[in-house]
Amino acid sequence: MRKRSAVREPMPSKEQKPVNSIYQKVLGSDFKRLHPKIQERFGFSSRDRVACIGRGIMENVWHGMPYTLPFLYLGSWRSIMFPEQGKNVPFSIENYAFQDSFGRETVTWIRRFQTRTARRFDAYMIYSEERRRIVDYLGTHQHLAVDIEMTVDESGGVRLKSGAQRFYEGLIGFSFPLLFAGIADVREWYDDEIGKFRIDVNVHNKTWGPLFGYRGFFDVEWKHGVDKVPVEILPKRFESRE
Repeated sequence: MRKRSAVREPMPSKEQKPVNSIYQKVLGSDFKRLHPKIQERFGFSSRDRVACIGRGIMENVWHGMPYTLPFLYLGSWRSIMFPEQGKNVPFSIENYAFQDSFGRETVTWIRRFQTRTARRFDAYMIYSEERRRIVDYLGTHQHLAVDIEMTVDESGGVRLKSGAQRFYEGLIGFSFPLLFAGIADVREWYDDEIGKFRIDVNVHNKTWGPLFGYRGFFDVEWKHGVDKVPVEILPKRFESRE
């Protein structure tokens, strides 16, 4: 087991080794079944020195029944979920690829929602050699590690479903019971008719029902010559335990 670290900065670029996209690695030959625009969005790695910045509108941001609100407020403390809801909410998503302080290829998923109170939803994905799948670290401190099942749908979009979850905080580490966890079902695809990316996210709990979600569309802008990930979107610490 690797030693846990509170290092905030990714590894210097001179130490990075050429790698493929983590999504190409997990999908294998199925990656070619993706729509070309989705291949482009999920096909870059740290060696490409690019970032994909999406901006658009979430047509619907919603939450579950009132009794789910304490759970959502707790999630907002570390930028996971939040209790606001609304229609036609301005939205952005920032995807940077870099190698973290443990040498793992990592992709940021920093989502910003301009709700009544501006909110963020932070996630950092790696490919776990140990688990042979994508692991998604949620929140500002990467305290929740979630196994992700990734598939290609009939439209050439991607489908991401969360599975087993583990909680890490300081010296504490344990499997988080799915009875209390939010289970995510995410679909992202490219809509040729409108020339935009679409996304639909649904987070639910087996006991409490629907918790949180959003649905909308966005365009992307590519940044080139990216040598360093902006510090303000990096996690407060990197977690080594997968």
